[in-house]
Amino acid sequence: MHLAFLNPQGNFDPQDRYWTRHPDFGGQLVYVRQVALALGRMGHRVDILTRRIRDPQWPGLDGPLDGYPEAPGVRIIRIPAGPDAFLPKEELWPHIGPDWVPGILAFYRREGRFPDAFTAHYGDGGLAGALLAAETGIPFTFTAHSLGAQKMDGLGATPENLAALDARYHFARRLAAERISMNRSAVNITSTRQERTQQYGHRAYRGAVDVHNDHRFALVPPGVDTTVFDPRARAADEEAVHRRVLAALERDIREDRRDLPCIVASSRLEPKKNHLGLVVAFAESPALRERANLLLVTAHLEDPLHREDEGTPAEREILARIRQVVQDHHLWGEVSTVALAGHSALAAAYRLLARRRSVFVLTAWYEPFGLAPLEAAATGLPVVVTRSGGPAEIWQEDGEEYGVLVDPADPADIARGLLRLLESPQAWEDFARRGRERVLARYTWERTAEGYLNVVRRVLEGDFFRPSEPPLPIHPYFRAPRPENDVSLEELREWYFGEGKRET
Repeated sequence: MHLAFLNPQGNFDPQDRYWTRHPDFGGQLVYVRQVALALGRMGHRVDILTRRIRDPQWPGLDGPLDGYPEAPGVRIIRIPAGPDAFLPKEELWPHIGPDWVPGILAFYRREGRFPDAFTAHYGDGGLAGALLAAETGIPFTFTAHSLGAQKMDGLGATPENLAALDARYHFARRLAAERISMNRSAVNITSTRQERTQQYGHRAYRGAVDVHNDHRFALVPPGVDTTVFDPRARAADEEAVHRRVLAALERDIREDRRDLPCIVASSRLEPKKNHLGLVVAFAESPALRERANLLLVTAHLEDPLHREDEGTPAEREILARIRQVVQDHHLWGEVSTVALAGHSALAAAYRLLARRRSVFVLTAWYEPFGLAPLEAAATGLPVVVTRSGGPAEIWQEDGEEYGVLVDPADPADIARGLLRLLESPQAWEDFARRGRERVLARYTWERTAEGYLNVVRRVLEGDFFRPSEPPLPIHPYFRAPRPENDVSLEELREWYFGEGKRET
């Protein structure tokens, strides 16, 4: 089979050089890369269609064709769209219809053959899928990864601040594209049942898709690279990573505490990840402080608790609030940070920390899926995870527990969950074993790739629902992005609040 992944944002390269360096070089790219490589290993032809970038700050993303040496059947195809420079995803909308989609059509027409199906990722990829399907009749699946309405919820959207939020994030364009994507796709692929019912079921998507129609949805969870995240694996720089972690602990942790386990948090420094809630839970629990140190993995930030100039303005704001809690509760000597970027380094650190009987924690306010805890569990760490979102399905099922779920809004409950593992050697062993077994049984990239293949085969055989006639129209802005065609605040207000004029 020949499949093409539509992923205009971020970009890809064989070395994965820029992952975590920008929010657009994050989990979605990991997902697309890993599914594509798994399909390639199965013998299928796979194209990753992305945007060409000619920018001195992001070198190596300008070649029209690229690939992965270990997967000759997988191509990276870079299609120009808009200006040469890198653009954040919020600024891509005007360039999808006029530039990127015609470039894709021209590429395959030159080759003389189109893919059997497209898989579209995020709203910009979904919009491209809808435009391509309208032109060629080739079906596409839509994987949202995240939906704009949930981000609006998290930012506290109100009628009063709607214009300011839209000016920053272009939510009107994003929701319009998402509504078109989920309406015109052959099937919408979700990671959890909750994603389908709660995210696609948000009032902002009324009239675009029926979440109760089983033929419009397929459950295909993402996976873990078990060649990297494995207790027995060894990275090329394994010992160097171990030295880096130990040096950070020696720098930050009092000598009498350095043999204690660590509570390990590894996620982007964003408000929604709720690092502050974790630090408060640690600060307010004498029992927790007695049994473990707190270790924050901070990607490329070397020593952000002591060097106040590190990070973006948003990261510095979060770190300032954490620093204040550390100061107020006299936590110096009990909290550390370590800079680790890339899967190989993370896995090596997890192996070291598992030998110290450490615990992984994610206390996000809401987590649509939560791949990071699965990676930690695959490497041997038991996990404590937010109960808000997809983790509630992943880590508990039919009365069985595979990880400890906690309320991210309750510091006492976070502490309770962590102490459950840190106070009982038997509980630590049981959850470490069950967590890893859960990952291997359900959440590997090979299983994800098989899920995509099954969905696409059924689509091509006509099993899945095709959009009814007439489908939602493609908004005129995406065909001719002029100011007079732009998606209006009235449209956004109608979708999100149910107010204003009723237009699609």
